[in-house]
Amino acid sequence: MAPTSTPQTPFGRVLTAMVTPFTADGGLDLDGAQRLAAHLVDSGNDGLVLNGTTGESPTTSDAEKAQLVRAVVEAVGDRAHIVAGVGTNDTRHSVELAHQAEAAGAHGLLVVTPYYSKPPQEGLYQHSVTIADATELPVMLYDIPGRAGVALSTETLVRLGEHPRIVANKDAKGDLGAASWAIARSGLAWYSGDDILNLPLLSVGAAGVVSVVGHVVAAELRTMIDAYLAGEVGKATAIHQSLLPVFTGMFRTQGVILSKAALELQGHPAGPLRLPLISATPEEIARLRLDLAAGGVHL
Repeated sequence: MAPTSTPQTPFGRVLTAMVTPFTADGGLDLDGAQRLAAHLVDSGNDGLVLNGTTGESPTTSDAEKAQLVRAVVEAVGDRAHIVAGVGTNDTRHSVELAHQAEAAGAHGLLVVTPYYSKPPQEGLYQHSVTIADATELPVMLYDIPGRAGVALSTETLVRLGEHPRIVANKDAKGDLGAASWAIARSGLAWYSGDDILNLPLLSVGAAGVVSVVGHVVAAELRTMIDAYLAGEVGKATAIHQSLLPVFTGMFRTQGVILSKAALELQGHPAGPLRLPLISATPEEIARLRLDLAAGGVHL
């Protein structure tokens, strides 16, 4: 049974885009994934996104994706929203992944803007609607033009918001003006997909975050959000500023690399990465230690 949701917070408020733990030989570590998921929920996350970019989705097989969803739902599905990444740049393949995620017990779907192909807005619209029509699960769009090469326009977001199962957007566009208009007009629940903009996006109407730094500071993110919503803007701003070293430090190189390094430093399951991603260097780990310490993270 999925946790309770509301139209304003269909997937909760604090979600982490979870890494996919691997064994030393590079295989899928399902036991580690269950332990990591439990730790993240215990730390303050009320949702987890699986099989996203931070979960190394480009290098996990369809079968591994299903196994991961099933294992994490079994571990924490009664107390956290489990959202499965199913978006690709192939609509038919995305539909297959959506069916698979639904069968594995996911509570929702994350559908990234098709990357590399650069479809026009009508193609982006049809892609998202086709996936939303394929299952009964609620959908969170993922607008990240820096990776996809093309953005969802405000007009397209408004059209997509009319679909009964497209209920949210993960915003990694980095454009507060565009976000303001889209939030006002689309009716979609808005989630920050860019950690350093978590608080600014709350100020224009976001409901919560889909975070990478939530691997290590989920409790602080929740306190910041709760403070902002309670009208304690000064407290929220102080927390935001205290976390700036973490927001910056976790992205000095590719986010998955340093997320896994941070988890290893804390003794949590993570494991190696699959090429073309590589493990953090000793120098990068040393700098990460300094960044996390500056942000109040205990190692």
